[in-house]
Amino acid sequence: MTSSNIKSPVPVGVAGATEGQGRPSSAPRKRGRIKVRAWQVVLLLAWLGLWQWTADAGILDPVLSKSPEQSWNYLTAATESGELWSNTRATMTAVLLAWVMAGIAGVVAGLALGLLPVTERIFMPYLEAMNSMPRIALAPLFIVAFGIGLWAKVALAATLVFFIVMSGARAGIRSADAEWLRLSAVLGVNKFQLFTKIFFPVATPAIFASLRLGLIYSLLGVVGSELISAENGLGQLIANYSAVFRMEAVYAILILLAVIAVILNQLMGAIEARLLSWQPPEER
Repeated sequence: MTSSNIKSPVPVGVAGATEGQGRPSSAPRKRGRIKVRAWQVVLLLAWLGLWQWTADAGILDPVLSKSPEQSWNYLTAATESGELWSNTRATMTAVLLAWVMAGIAGVVAGLALGLLPVTERIFMPYLEAMNSMPRIALAPLFIVAFGIGLWAKVALAATLVFFIVMSGARAGIRSADAEWLRLSAVLGVNKFQLFTKIFFPVATPAIFASLRLGLIYSLLGVVGSELISAENGLGQLIANYSAVFRMEAVYAILILLAVIAVILNQLMGAIEARLLSWQPPEER
């Protein structure tokens, strides 16, 4: 009998543990997720209960004291009439346009600034000055330039998204390991390979994080512009109903905006986890 035919015995318990390696850790994770979801439901119910109690007790001014039922009635009526759908579509169209355009521009600008230190030193004082401007003060300027239609909202939101994404991309480029860069120089790596193999992969997590944050700020910018002046949109609905003291409608729209923000954040988180699955879990 040759040595190749000899198989080292493996204890049954060890073999089972090897084949099932990783399985025991999935159960605690699942229980942890269920626990988190349960607490989230409890907090939601407690908040609704507190809201209902303040409405019944009359603690707030009668104009402000509206119950969850009244807000729900508005939501159902506005959904059936189509008012909510059309205005939500108008808001989200502006949000996505501003996010895509400013996101692309921010990534390009951030990568360029991170790769070109001299250019960064020239432009950064002006970029920081522009970023320090209160965006809401720019809304009248954009309304005069673009009117009260779609592009005024897009312009205001884009000024928020651009600087967020630019800063993230720039910081991502700067996080490249100096040892890798020195080793690449010794190996004679060209600039294109340096960018595609080191700089861009290292910057990708920071870029995705800034895009995720930029999507929420795009929503904030669009709604802020609609509050000042717009043809349609959820922000315009809030302004209109606030003017006639329909606070139950205002509360309902604010809750809808919060739900939209949560959905956008979760969606971006899922996309980020999918595209960055090559990273170790602790780095995602």
